[in-house]
Amino acid sequence: MTTEFILRLFIASILGGAIGLEREYRAKEAGFRTHFLVALGSALFMILSQYGFDAVLGQLNHASFDPSRIASQVVTGIGFIGAGTIIFQKHVVRGLTTAAGLWVTSAIGLTVGSGMYLLAVSATILVLLCLEMLHWVMRRFGLRNIAVNFSAASMEKINAVLERLKENGAQIEDYRMKEKKAHDGTTFYDVSMELKIRRSQYNNELTEFLKEFDDTTILNIE
Repeated sequence: MTTEFILRLFIASILGGAIGLEREYRAKEAGFRTHFLVALGSALFMILSQYGFDAVLGQLNHASFDPSRIASQVVTGIGFIGAGTIIFQKHVVRGLTTAAGLWVTSAIGLTVGSGMYLLAVSATILVLLCLEMLHWVMRRFGLRNIAVNFSAASMEKINAVLERLKENGAQIEDYRMKEKKAHDGTTFYDVSMELKIRRSQYNNELTEFLKEFDDTTILNIE
């Protein structure tokens, strides 16, 4: 029986690690080691919940127990780990997909721990398909929240940039501007914006776009 338990732990770790590798490749908050350990721990808790107290119960004549009593607490406990991957930054919530991935990885570990291998493998395949297909769709059709900080010599330049951004389909979520003085006494404007822009236009295209305007300097893009 011990060999069977070790096999369950091994399979759970492999399936959790497969999901973790995808998250690691995407440079997400929780990667291979986190998912590996979550799946392994969940499977171990399930095995312990089902078989860990047989010796004690065998000594009691009329004792009964719920085999899901420990495993049910895993569902609650994994919420604390998932919450640690969710951050609120610049009006954008990040890490929800990774948190959901940890949650389903825990479920897969519990499933393997109970001996339902085919169901666990099927769930893992569905998770990987969902993550990869979602990434493919979002890269081509989705929007990305970015923060842009640039300086311009005049209000006319800023208005021109804003008009061009709108023409290119960018949605301006937040806009802040400060008038500043340079060392030589000239006036310039520091602009901070939060945009929703198509992922295909992110980084290089946006940088090249802002370079088209004279007297406009990119300070930061996040």
